[in-house]
Amino acid sequence: MSNTKALPLLDSDGQDGQGAAPCCPPLTERPMNAEEAETAARMFKALGDPVRLRLFSAIASHEGGEACVCDISDVGVSQPTVSHHLKKLKEAGLLTSERRGTWVYYRVEPSVLAAMGRLLAASPAV
Repeated sequence: MSNTKALPLLDSDGQDGQGAAPCCPPLTERPMNAEEAETAARMFKALGDPVRLRLFSAIASHEGGEACVCDISDVGVSQPTVSHHLKKLKEAGLLTSERRGTWVYYRVEPSVLAAMGRLLAASPAV
């Protein structure tokens, strides 16, 4: 059993939801508290593996914003390993999936990409 949690996102008013505000403030805004750091670390840990990063990129850049596992599994590892990495990305809240017949389709929610971008965005120079 896994003890990982999905990356929570906040609406622009600070409520849980599908808004584009990240779980955590931009790194340049203020120091993170312990809970925010834990949440961001789960996301970065999931993306810290080259195979996972390649899978995430393949899904995010796939035409239509989603990809069948059959279209993205050529990353140099066995199919069970691909499934393991996709599971880890889902557990981190970076992917969603939907079974259609025998195939599973994965997608990166736009709010996740926006949240990641906002977290890493630098403040404009004053």
